[in-house]
Amino acid sequence: MYFKIISALRSIMFRGLFTAISKSLRSASNMFVINLAVFDLMMMLEMPLLIMNSFYQRLVGYQLGCDVYAVLGSLSGIGGAITNAVIAFDRYKTISSPLDGRINTVQAGLLIAFTWFWALPFTILPAFRIWGRFVPEGFLTTCSFDYFTEDQDTKVFVACIFVWSYCIPMALICYFYSQLFGAVRLHERMLQEQAKKMNVKSLASNKEDNSRSVEIRIAKVAFTIFFLFICAWTPYAFVTMTGAFGDRTLLTPIATMIPAVCCKVVSCIDPWVYAINHPRYRAELQKRLPWMGVREQDPDAVSTTTSVATAGSQPPAAEA
Repeated sequence: MYFKIISALRSIMFRGLFTAISKSLRSASNMFVINLAVFDLMMMLEMPLLIMNSFYQRLVGYQLGCDVYAVLGSLSGIGGAITNAVIAFDRYKTISSPLDGRINTVQAGLLIAFTWFWALPFTILPAFRIWGRFVPEGFLTTCSFDYFTEDQDTKVFVACIFVWSYCIPMALICYFYSQLFGAVRLHERMLQEQAKKMNVKSLASNKEDNSRSVEIRIAKVAFTIFFLFICAWTPYAFVTMTGAFGDRTLLTPIATMIPAVCCKVVSCIDPWVYAINHPRYRAELQKRLPWMGVREQDPDAVSTTTSVATAGSQPPAAEA
């Protein structure tokens, strides 16, 4: 419980507060990070409900309490998955096309709206019993969509939500990151070949190298969060598919409860991973909270200083 509270406060502090205060963090890319933080906070809001349910050994609020719990989990889970895909798309565009590929704030706003619309169908449909329903699971202290009922309609629903909330986002993320790494390798190869032809060590300026290094570090952070997403949601996806199509005798209360808890743990870890590794967030922490001992230089200041030093080291032109 204390870990959840600390993680929630850290998520608000590092993603929301610093982005709102610092001009260097007010970018379209960080809008996606804030959106992911909102979904993570929604996931963490389930924890007080879980504690109350565990204390009373039943669902507080009965069906209404079950629906509220499951709606929070559905919105945050599906929304977080597609937001990770959007972040992967943004990293790919930024790094592969640094001049004309960056997403502006209007486009970022539309993509954020898209993530919420993406999360709504499989949240609203079971909540209002239009298709599927929310039922207790595990030790009957948590709720999720029904994947145990033995009828064709439930099996089709489980298959659809599996593809919609897990397969499609994961396929998009894998595609964008593979394209990103391919573009980076191609760019480096082209620069090396051209440098050999011109008999120079490198064609890239120090400023360009520093800027690209920062973007690649951010991409690595995003990829780490994606890896945590896989670790958290793959066991739960296995449980739901087993419940609908496999051997249900394997799904004991503890076997269904552990994957559900893993999904909530990732929402606690995300803010720590991002704040610890993101170069611009670390630089902002160093500037505003130097007592934390982060020791990260401002990437923009480093680029400017390096460029000035490079220009100053060049010999003056010969006088006519």
